[in-house]
Amino acid sequence: MSDDIIEALRRIGIRAAREALAAWLAHATKSRLGAVEMAEQLVALELRERDARNLARRTRSATLGPISALDTFDWNHPRVIDRTLYELLLGLDFVARGDNILFRGQSGVGKTMLAQNLALTAIQQGKTVRFSTLAAVLADLLRQESLPAVERRIKRYTAPDLLVLDELGYLPCDSRSADLLYNIVSRRHERKSTVITTNLAFKQWNTVFPGAACVGALVDRFAQHCHTMDIDADSWRQKPPSPSITPLKSPSKKPKT
Repeated sequence: MSDDIIEALRRIGIRAAREALAAWLAHATKSRLGAVEMAEQLVALELRERDARNLARRTRSATLGPISALDTFDWNHPRVIDRTLYELLLGLDFVARGDNILFRGQSGVGKTMLAQNLALTAIQQGKTVRFSTLAAVLADLLRQESLPAVERRIKRYTAPDLLVLDELGYLPCDSRSADLLYNIVSRRHERKSTVITTNLAFKQWNTVFPGAACVGALVDRFAQHCHTMDIDADSWRQKPPSPSITPLKSPSKKPKT
């Protein structure tokens, strides 16, 4: 009988797992729940399932990639880092205001990890997010064969509540790439938040886009409402491993003669 009920619930659109539905039916039967209580518990079960699926779908579409948990970040490793600012950013007020974030520091200091965890927090709070390296974004747009195709594809990067562009400054770009990045930043300006990770100061961005006329305007738009988080540290990848500790052995006793 319970299998028939579960099958009927699935047919009318209940998405909760069969195992969860079976456990709910067993509990309801054993507890002799009334009709109202059964309905309330079924609704709660289904809402949890739908929330979980929605979160998983939005996480996949954000293309965050593998993420190291925030609690594994060693805040004592950097010589300079504003932990208070980062914890304020986790409140996501900057997203509501359309402010931008810049994570700046040399390679291997945790910029990407902190940006990913900020993006994950936004997803968990119901925001739409897109995460990508800047090189991948520009390559995606440059592959489009016509201006209408570019216009359609660029919405992938202008529509999300939060856009994270990782690794500005690691590869040189041409003037057309600079124009595309300016187009994205300009369309999001004061409306939606953009996060950029880089190893360069603003005044050095022209070295990434040599000869591009829009670099000054790009920096001006991005920096107008921007929270900058500088990280001064040695690369995590060059950090020596913690020395292993060998427990002391008890002195061996000499056999009695």
